[in-house]
Order: sequence, then C-alpha cells, then structure tokens
Amino acid sequence: MKPCIILLYILLMTACSQGKITPDACTDKPPTLFPDYTDVTFPVNIAPPNFQITEVGDEYYTEIGFKDKVFFTQKNKRGEIIIPLKQWHKLTSEAAGKDFYIRISIRQKERWKQYIEIRNSISTEPIDPYLVYRLLYPGYELWNQMGIYQRNLTTYEELPIIENKSDKSACMNCHTFCQNNPETMMIHIRGNNGGTIISRNGSVGKVDVKKTGMNNGGTYAAWHPNRRYIAYSVNEIQQFFHSTGKKPIEVSDRESDLIVWDCETNRLITDSLIYGPEWMETFPSWSPDGKTLYFCRSKAITPQTSLDSIYYDLYKIPFDAQKQTFGKPECIYEASTLQKSISFPRISPDGNFLMFTCSDYGNFSIWHPESELYLLNLQNGNIRNMQEVNSDNVESFHTWSSTGKWFVFSSKRVDGLWAHPLIASFNPETGCAGKPFMVPQKDPGFYKTFTKTFNLPELITAPITENKQSLKQIRNKLLSSSPN
Repeated sequence: MKPCIILLYILLMTACSQGKITPDACTDKPPTLFPDYTDVTFPVNIAPPNFQITEVGDEYYTEIGFKDKVFFTQKNKRGEIIIPLKQWHKLTSEAAGKDFYIRISIRQKERWKQYIEIRNSISTEPIDPYLVYRLLYPGYELWNQMGIYQRNLTTYEELPIIENKSDKSACMNCHTFCQNNPETMMIHIRGNNGGTIISRNGSVGKVDVKKTGMNNGGTYAAWHPNRRYIAYSVNEIQQFFHSTGKKPIEVSDRESDLIVWDCETNRLITDSLIYGPEWMETFPSWSPDGKTLYFCRSKAITPQTSLDSIYYDLYKIPFDAQKQTFGKPECIYEASTLQKSISFPRISPDGNFLMFTCSDYGNFSIWHPESELYLLNLQNGNIRNMQEVNSDNVESFHTWSSTGKWFVFSSKRVDGLWAHPLIASFNPETGCAGKPFMVPQKDPGFYKTFTKTFNLPELITAPITENKQSLKQIRNKLLSSSPN
C-alpha cells in the first residue's frame, strides 16, 4: 500500500504546482492593478478583492499567500484575477492582524518577468457586513429608474429593497438608519405617492413630515439615538445647468430649515433658532449621546445671490430630549471665512471625531470635483484635510461603521462621472485613516462598465431582508397613496 500512497502524493503535488512558473527576470516596479488593491488594510470579513492586472502581457501568473503558504494561484491570458471565496476566507482567517502578499509575473515575448511583491494587511476588526445604497443614473433625466439595494460585503450578494422601474413611480430619495441598525430606518419618497416611510419597533408607517404653513417637507434626516426622534432639514432645492465647464449641473438650496419629528406622537418640534428666514440650515446629525444636534448653516440668499458665494459653516445646538427644547446655536467651524463650505457632518460612534465634506461653495458636494473629506477632532478642536483618503476628484457622502473602525464614502476618482463606494480603516487612537479601497465586486472590471452611480452608502450590522415582514410592509407603504 505504501508505494500507492507515495504515488498518489506525487500526483497531488504535481497537480497543485502545475501552473507555477519560474521567472526569467525580476523588476523592482510594482504591477498596476484595477481596482487599486495595494498597500491597503482589508476587514477580516470582506469578500475577495478580485482585480485586473493592467500591465501589457501575453500571459499572467499570480500567487496570493501568507508567510510561506500559498493559498491561491492563477495563470491566464486575460490578467483577470478571481479569488475563490473559500480560499480567501481561509487566508483572512490565518492572516488576521498581519500582512499577506500578492506575487505577479507577466510573460512578455516568451520571457516571464516577476514584479515586486504587493503587500496588503488583514485587520482583526470586521466591518458591518451590509451596505445599503441607492443606484441611479448620474444625470437628472432618469430619476424614475433607480432603486435602493442591500449588498452583503462578505460575499457579492446584492438584493433590492425597493426598485422604481415605472415612469409613474416616485423618486426614492434618502434612506437613513439609527446607529447602523436595520430595524430602525427611514426612506423618503417624492412624487404622487410621496411621504416618509418609517420602520421602528417592528412596525412600518408612512407619514407626511410637514405641517400647515411649511413650504417644504422633511428631506435630509438623522435618527436620534433614542430612536424616538428624527431630525430633518426642510429644503427647497433647485437645479441649474451649464453648457460648458467642469460642473455641468449645479444644485442649490433656495431655502432650508431644521425640524424634529416625534415618532411617538407624530408631531413636529422646532424653534425659531433653527427655523426662520434669516438662515438656511441643513444636513442635521446627532451626537452619540443625543444631547447635541450638529448641522450646516448659511446666510439666507436672494434671487440675486450667485451660487459660488453661498458658504455653509458647521454649527451645533443643545437638545433636551425630555423637555423637547433647544439651547443656543454655536458655530464650531466658520468655513465661510476661508471661502469654503461644508456638508454632511457625521460623528464617530465614540463621539470623538466629526467627518465632513469641504468644497468651494454650496452644499451639494457630489457635483464639486474639488470636494474633499475633512476631520474635526471634537476633543481638541483640530481640523485637518484627510489627505490619506482624498483624490483629485469628488469625495462626498460618508458614514461610519458601528464600531468607528471603518467608514465608507462616495468618490468619483475613477472617471469623474460615476460615484463609487470606497472603504477605509480608521484608528480612533490616532485619528488617522488607512488607504481606501473600492468595495470588492465579483467581476474585476465591474467599475469600468457599470453605468449607474452609487448614492448614499450606509453601513448596517445585519440585513434588512432578515425581517421579511418588515420589508414587505416597506414595499407596500411605497405603493400606498396616503400616510397612516
């Protein structure tokens, strides 16, 4: 029996090493990959980061491994590397907290050239396993072709929460969760069946966040940590179109204010300090303890105000949840003095950092190529440009993971037209982020051919579809013509 066992072992070893190559030459140049999965830190539970080798060659050979163990090899003529889920999760399990390597050799004119080894690392910190986003075309004409989707970040599974495929359907605007919890969410709908769908405490309702005398209803929302209140901005939004230039579309508020919706009594709470003709307030965001509401504020404008002279500063205002009263507003970053404007303030779960988007003017940063992410240290007041994650194109909407160890944001860095979701690690001790990476897709060339933009990415700790009854209720409320 022993000779048979030895022969079987030799055959198995031969089969495993059949694709291996011996390089004829080496170079100290790193290979170029798309997406750029080099020198990044991946969550331990992320799906395999499939990629394309964009170097010219006749054949490509790739090894991925940890220490002296090779977990995956692939040789093909396309330069597309698709990593099996099983092998990838074996690698992430063993390499958690450490680096792993990608070794690439390319055959050019019958000679194999080995490139310098790529190093990435696997964090022991998992990321919230689900990402919810809206998919739509990047223009304004096809607003009726959109949907809100849920992506499993540990695999490639994507499921629709709500889709809009009829030109009679409403515009599905904002979706918002309370502290990354899928059981407490809100979706705002515009159009004939418009209203605000609120899923809370196991029930789903549709309400009209508006009262007599208000010109506009609630739009951009933020859940209070106690899950009873939702802060909204009420905005009158206009679009402007340019025939030339880098900004073909401009979007601006003509007026905006803040309100708070009480989900238990279905009534609105506000104050003249944050609601009135003197100022425009928008993009509310609560502190983790619920005692402070952060928001963006600009001076009110007139029909003669030029768009490039509208600047938003960062403010905060105390809120007493028991008494349902507000304190005095306070400006904590006067960006207007620098002729800059901020939007999307988001506070880390530990309450120590506030991330926001900074652009040259206005607050619809998705249309501003100069838009970048900034970080405010709420402990010492320091503000800095997050150069480690920014690019030379749009960086915009962003949200923290439930642990504060990761965040996701929208970026148009690939082509300046489509916004894609990127993830970056974050160190709460240093306030520094890791190199961002694009959310992995099964098809390595996905981001080069997909013609919809990813909008409002939100991380959640569990799937919405886990509660199928709630999901059914949400879809039914979308079709309902009247609020509760």
